[in-house]
Amino acid sequence: MYTLERTQFLPTDLDTAWNFFSMPHNLNKITPEHMNFRIIRSTVQHAIKEKDEIDYQVKPMFGISMRWKTLITDVNPPYLFVDKQLKGPYRYWEHTHRFTQTENGLLMHDNVEYDLPLGRFGRIFHPLIRKQLETIFDYRQYQLNRLFNG
Repeated sequence: MYTLERTQFLPTDLDTAWNFFSMPHNLNKITPEHMNFRIIRSTVQHAIKEKDEIDYQVKPMFGISMRWKTLITDVNPPYLFVDKQLKGPYRYWEHTHRFTQTENGLLMHDNVEYDLPLGRFGRIFHPLIRKQLETIFDYRQYQLNRLFNG
C-alpha cells in the first residue's frame, strides 16, 4: 500500500471551496488535458453525497483509454469527503479531501492511499506510476492557484 499526501493553501473560504470540489464536473478543470478526462455517468445532482457514484473515462498512461468508477463513501460538508475506486486501474484507491478554514483562507489536504495490481510485477512499475501521480497533483495545484488566486 502506498500513500500520497498534498497540502495546499487557497485564498478562499470553506463554502466557496466546497461548492467547487463537491461538483464532479470541476475535475475537468484541474486534470491535465492529455488525460482526456470525461465524466460518462454521475448520480450527483447538486453536490456530492454519500453513495454517489461517478463513472469517468480517462487516459492515465500511454494514451490508453480506461474507465474509472468511484463511490463517495463519506461526506461531511464543507470539511471532508472521501472517494473510493470501485473499478479502475488500481487494486485499491481511496482519496480523502479535507478542508480547514484558516485566518487567511483555506488549507486543503489530500490523502490518497493506493495499491497497484499484479502483485510484485505491479510494484516494479510503482516509480513510474508515482511520478505520474505527482505530475497530476502538481498540475492540479497549479490550476487551483490560477482559479482561486485570479
